[in-house]
Formats: sequence, structure tokens, C-alpha cells
Amino acid sequence: MQTVTLNNGVEMPILGFGVYQIPAEDTERAVSEALAAGYRLLDTAAAYGNEEAVGSAIKSSGIAREELFVTTKLWVQDAPAQDNTRRAFETSLTKLGLDHLDLYLMHQPFGDVYGQWRAMEALNREGAAKAIGVANFYPDRLIDLIINNEITPQVNQIETHPFFQRADYQDLMREHGVQIQSWGGFAEGKNDLFTNPLLAEIGKEHDKSVAQVVLRWLTQRGVIAIPKSVRAERMAENIDVFDFQLTDEQMAQIATLDTGSSLFFDHHDPEIVTWLAGRRLDS
Repeated sequence: MQTVTLNNGVEMPILGFGVYQIPAEDTERAVSEALAAGYRLLDTAAAYGNEEAVGSAIKSSGIAREELFVTTKLWVQDAPAQDNTRRAFETSLTKLGLDHLDLYLMHQPFGDVYGQWRAMEALNREGAAKAIGVANFYPDRLIDLIINNEITPQVNQIETHPFFQRADYQDLMREHGVQIQSWGGFAEGKNDLFTNPLLAEIGKEHDKSVAQVVLRWLTQRGVIAIPKSVRAERMAENIDVFDFQLTDEQMAQIATLDTGSSLFFDHHDPEIVTWLAGRRLDS
């Protein structure tokens, strides 16, 4: 497994296993199969409702804690945000059955972002969260957070796939030492991604599937990917992407697929902001 080095020296696998939209009752089996397939980066979130199942799979795996890289995410917290962020972190840690996190992300750029971030900075200094970062932060919000706080986020997890490639934003993040991570790497199959003629032709040239081409394209760009699957054979296929290299021409061809806009939701849309910022999790 290839790794990337975050801005605080922490090593993070470039390819992991995500559990978004996997029902809690299926998550333990899926994570157990992913670990058996060789995944060591696991990505969950308080909002996914399956942290306990992830923790059960970790516990039953017998894999040494130091071999794993576990990420979860903070949902928008009520005031006082600093106190509630720490409580949310401790709740997630308890559900996961762990004594520390490798990466803790702020899931949405809403609410008292500064209060939440100050609490996360404290958790990082204490060693409870080895690395901290954000998710779904657009450039203006990310730069604002960097300028006005002490610790620069180690990671920003954002929608990144062949139809929304974020290349310019990746360059900006690189300038500031922030590692890009993809969510929705397969665009959830939108725009007929899995039957896209260009991606299929590139896959044929390498004897690889479209999914493998997409994951190779992401990791070759230095983007951390966390594909999700509930099928063991797909998990094995998705992690088998380090034995081939896309050519410069193929990378340029894939670049032509970029639409430059989200296929899911716009964090600048007032209705989306209202819905996300107003949602609260059952504790």
C-alpha cells in the first residue's frame, strides 16, 4: 500500500475503505471483509450511524492497532461548540472502542466552525487525534480557516471524481500543505460512469475494470480514495490498482470528462446550508 505524508508527518494510506451508506447491520461484515482484503484505512463518521459496527470489526479482526488508520467525522455541534465537540469526539471514540483516532474530520463547514476547530486542535495537541482535518470545505472557507487558526488542516475530504476533478483546488491545497481526499470517487455511478466508453477503453488497454481505472487515476494524482463496496470480490478488485500506470495521454483524456461542477449538492446553496446546519444527530 502506498502512503502520503501529511503536513504533521503522519503517514496515511492513499487507498482505504469507506462505509458511507452501508447500513449498520451490514457494516461489521463489510469492514471485516475489507480488512481481510488488505485495507488498513477505514473511513466512517458519526453521521453514518455505523461507528459501533466498525469498532466491532476492528476488535474481532485481531489486527494490531498501529497497523490501522481510522477516520471518523464530527457533525455540526450546538453551542458551546468547543465543549460539545469534545463530547462528540469521546462518543465516537467509545463507539469505535479505540483510545485514539488517526484522523478526525469536521464533516461540514457550518455552525461555530472556529469553536469546533479549537476543540479539535486541543485533541490533536493531546494526541487523542493524531491528525485533524475538514470535509466539504470550499476554497474560501478552507483558506479562512487556515489564516485564522494555529493548526492547518491535514486533510480536506471533498467530492472528487472524473466528472468533478478539482485539479485547481488540489493545487491550492498543495500550496498550503493540505492533503486532498476524495469522497464519491465513483460518482455513485452517475453519468453512467461504469460504462463510460473512454474509461472502459483505457481499462481494456490495461486489462482493468472502469472502477480500477478511476482509483488508479485518483491515486496517481495523489488523491486519497476510499471506495465503498459490500461485495468481497469488489473490495479485492478495488485494492488491486498498484500494478499498472496510466500514461500521460490517458490522464489527459480523463481530464476531458471534467464538468467542473458537483453531481450531488452545492454547499453554497442556502437550502442545502439550512438543511445540513440544522440537522442534529441522536446521541
